[in-house]
Order: sequence, then structure tokens, then C-alpha cells
Amino acid sequence: MQLECFPTIADPPEMVPGRPDRAWMDGFAGRSPYRCLPLTMANTSGWELLCPTGFTAEWNGGQAAADLKVIPDVTGADLGHLVRSHFAYGTLTFHTGYLFRTPPGWAVQVSGPPNGAKHGIQALSGLVETDWLPFPFTMNWLFTAPGRVRFEKGEPFCFIQVVEDRKLERIEPVIRKLDSEPELKDQYEVWSRLRAEFNEKLDARDPEALKASWQRFYFKGAPPERGGPAPEAHINRRRLKKPEVE
Repeated sequence: MQLECFPTIADPPEMVPGRPDRAWMDGFAGRSPYRCLPLTMANTSGWELLCPTGFTAEWNGGQAAADLKVIPDVTGADLGHLVRSHFAYGTLTFHTGYLFRTPPGWAVQVSGPPNGAKHGIQALSGLVETDWLPFPFTMNWLFTAPGRVRFEKGEPFCFIQVVEDRKLERIEPVIRKLDSEPELKDQYEVWSRLRAEFNEKLDARDPEALKASWQRFYFKGAPPERGGPAPEAHINRRRLKKPEVE
């Protein structure tokens, strides 16, 4: 299975597998957010498109395209092929530099880098039917208030994931009582009890709990009352392939 990436310009932005690191996660004591496996898995479950140059975007709050200005780091540089105000209303539009194609039934979900908060501007998300689309899409960010934002060279401005979206319509959400699944209920109650006991020990500054710092049930992929090896389907590190040039 391939994600075909056709450059539409001579020197398209670099595309790399998603990286787990986030500056705000680094800022926590002991880098504790990295213990949350769902966070790091989301950060790495796709590919990043990186800014080839740094720039500042400034919006004065107006509705016209001219009310948003892109100021390149290199004086006089023309960034119109990469980023500009196209849709107006404080919307910053990036051109990915690629036309993407996916196998039948698969689409590209496009967004900003997961868990990559950026002050003053919000990445917009889209789902693109790349299994038939013969032209590229854009990546858009919406200013949340008038002001200035920075995009550094090498910073991801777009994050793409390949999803089998057509099957979503087959899924039927069902709300059931936990009592209907006795084994699942037992596992949940064991976890709930152990979680509460551990948090109480942390609050009481229990030395062993402080040394352990956190419980690893999810990271290990094993229910707390069972232990042993993780299920074969469990993964705690994503290893996506780098794009290859043909």
C-alpha cells in the first residue's frame, strides 16, 4: 500500500514521519506528558510537512485578504508559492507542494501537528478524498485574535494521516450497561481501585509511590490484575516510513 506524493513545485517542503516531541511537553517536570502514550502515539501517527523558511504572519482583525500580511525572514523573499492570505477573514493558507493519491477507499486527513498548540492561531482540519482527487489541497490556519505569529524554519505546518474513511459509516455506536460484560466490568473495577489507592499514596507523599511516579498499565498494554506480556496488537512506539523518491 502506498501514499503517492507528487511534487507540484520544483522544491516542495520536506516531508518526515511525525515526531513525538513537543516544546510544551518538554516544559513539564520530568517531561511527564511523555508518559501518556496516547499523546505520543497521536504525535507520530502521520507525516509532517515542514516550513522551508521562517516567517511572521500578522493580522489586524480585518476581513480582507490584505489585512493579513506574511513577512519573510529574508527581506524581499516571495513566499506566495508557500503561504499567503487566500480566503481572507484572518485565514493563513499554506500550499503543501504535493498532490497526494491514496488507494481506493482511503483518504487523507489533514490538520496541524497533533497536540501542537500555537498561541493566537488555530490549525483547521479537513478530510480529503485523495483516492480520486486530481489536484492538491491547501492547509489552513485561522487567527483567533488580531496579532502576530511565528512559523520557524523546520516547523511543521501540516500533518497528514491516511484513513480508511468509507468504513466509518458502517460503525454503529451502541450504549450498553457495563454489567452486560462481567469480565470487562471486573477489569475496570480492579483498575479503578488500584488507581484510587495509588493517587491516595501520591497525595500522602508515600515514598514508594513517589518513586514509581506513575502507573504503567496502559503503557505496558496489560490489564492490572493479569500482568504478563502485552497483547500482540499493542504498540508503544510508532515507526512510520520516510518518503522515498522514485
